[in-house]
Amino acid sequence: MALFLGVDGGGSKTAFVLLDDAARIVAETQGPSCYYFTSGIDLVSTVLADGITRITAEAEVSTQEIDYAFFGLPSYGEASADIAVLESIPKALLGHDRYTCDNDMIGGWAGSLGGADGINIISGTGSMTYGERHGTGYRAGGWGELFGDEGSAYWVAVRGLNAFSRMSDGRLPRGPLYDVVKERVGIGSDLDLIGAVVDDWGGRRSAIADLSKTVVEADARGDRIAAGILVDACHELAHLVDATRVQLGYGGEEPVPVSYSGGMFTAPAYLTGFTAALDALGAQYRLRAPLFGPGIGSALYAMKKHGVTLPSPSLAHLHQAHATRR
Repeated sequence: MALFLGVDGGGSKTAFVLLDDAARIVAETQGPSCYYFTSGIDLVSTVLADGITRITAEAEVSTQEIDYAFFGLPSYGEASADIAVLESIPKALLGHDRYTCDNDMIGGWAGSLGGADGINIISGTGSMTYGERHGTGYRAGGWGELFGDEGSAYWVAVRGLNAFSRMSDGRLPRGPLYDVVKERVGIGSDLDLIGAVVDDWGGRRSAIADLSKTVVEADARGDRIAAGILVDACHELAHLVDATRVQLGYGGEEPVPVSYSGGMFTAPAYLTGFTAALDALGAQYRLRAPLFGPGIGSALYAMKKHGVTLPSPSLAHLHQAHATRR
């Protein structure tokens, strides 16, 4: 029995999944995010070492028994000087070089579409698209929270915080968003929001991104400012998909499979808004629910890199088993 390890390092957590050569789930676990831009590259070694130790113990196998692994790492490829270091880390942990490293967008794409041609849009802590067609891949977005990641949880949260500050000042009328933010952060004085976000949270990316939930909740309560933020976010994501479609060479009348991953899409209103924004672009997009999460997607990509082609029945069985475990 061959074993394939998939690792998906997202902005809020890192998923580890071990599949066998029949696409059966042997073991899975998760750990904290290995996004290292704010914490240092040693974080990657720490998170991966702990996750590999736990998943091999659960499966009762050694790392030498893993035939191939794929490590989807957040921010991989976004700092060229770090690539060699990132690619060396798994070798020390596995004790062999049967693995590939790349950006975590790969796992999202491979999982959502089962490794088939098409485009996956990610809206989690950050945002980006990745698509493949006839063996050619293309990425759009993912420029980071300082000047990119449009339509992501962080992007939505920051705009929600800005709206809160305007509501507090009287520059905007106070809607449900004002109260929801105060309730979630747990502040009495409006200005305490600064201390909470900057001092208590240390400006942590994941903590700020979690405040996107306040915008979603305020929208559900009828806040027009929150609704506008979500509409803008969905249009940003749709334009990322459209740019990827063009670069992959899809013609205007060709059907384009599209799927999605990331926590923002767990909000029904967000998925509805994205669907409407995609439809408004006029191309022949075929939006479908993701088959698997990025963790399984990373393991499937490990199989693909090792030359294993799964028949459709195996993928169907995996999908059924995965749905049962959730």
